[in-house]
Amino acid sequence: MKIFSKNKGFTPTPFKRKGVSLRSRRGFMVIEILVAVSIITASILAAMTVTQKSIHVSRQAFHTTQAAFLLEEGAEAMRIARDNAWSNISALTVGANYYPTFSGGTWTLSAVANTVGIFTRTVVLADVKRDNTTKDITSSSGTVDVGTKLVTVTVSWMEGGTTVAKTLEFYIMDIFS
Repeated sequence: MKIFSKNKGFTPTPFKRKGVSLRSRRGFMVIEILVAVSIITASILAAMTVTQKSIHVSRQAFHTTQAAFLLEEGAEAMRIARDNAWSNISALTVGANYYPTFSGGTWTLSAVANTVGIFTRTVVLADVKRDNTTKDITSSSGTVDVGTKLVTVTVSWMEGGTTVAKTLEFYIMDIFS
């Protein structure tokens, strides 16, 4: 038994829609291409944004790591200056900015600003007060201890139009007197 016995010459054409002309099928194809190109463009732009942000974050992490090493080196420079002679520390003006420099085979402190690459390293000294009874370090009352100083090493640099600064504070004492 044949299904199409009434229409002997009829052969169905696949994908032919009633009422849809060839011109409107081409229009649908153009719209599909535009949608696909838009999706691909948005995906590429998103990938570029993520890449740019990750480069920025990795650069910040790199600079922060370099700053940490420079902070430690600044602390070591202060210890070496102290080990050479306590007068290298005690003769400095409290609250003034000093800059560690390596010259003559040792570390010295200079009043002239210097940079290491993009970084500026600054050392500031502060007096230390001790309680007269317990000899503990206090923040406000007590007697100034001439054999101890509070050292603040700061490393700063420009990152994306803003100044970033990392600090390290520690006490240094005249251990050889």
